[in-house]
Amino acid sequence: MKFGYTIIYVSDVAKSIAFFETAFGFSKKFVDDSGTYGELDTGETTLSFAAHSLGESNLPHGYVAADSSDKPLGMEIAFVTDEIESAHQKAIAAGAIEIAAPKTKPWGQIVSYVRCPDGTLVELCTPIS
Repeated sequence: MKFGYTIIYVSDVAKSIAFFETAFGFSKKFVDDSGTYGELDTGETTLSFAAHSLGESNLPHGYVAADSSDKPLGMEIAFVTDEIESAHQKAIAAGAIEIAAPKTKPWGQIVSYVRCPDGTLVELCTPIS
């Protein structure tokens, strides 16, 4: 078994990819011709976005859209960087909402949280040493 993808269902795949490019510096890897599925180049594990229409066809009993709640869903994706302060501010400048400012955890890791326009909760963190 190998962890291959995280797929986030969103209202607009192109907008989510553009946001993640601007806010976090990732590059677009692939978007299908229909625009309902796209991937970012994020390293070994792929971060993908799929349109709600695709999610509805894959999950016929429904799901909770990340942007449908005032509070973030009880899951997050995490990006590791040594530049927490600048990454946090860059995400906010691109349109993310600050959930928690950078804070040093008891184990020494610096962590912050932002919520993307598509509802995705993102943790920005330093590597754990």
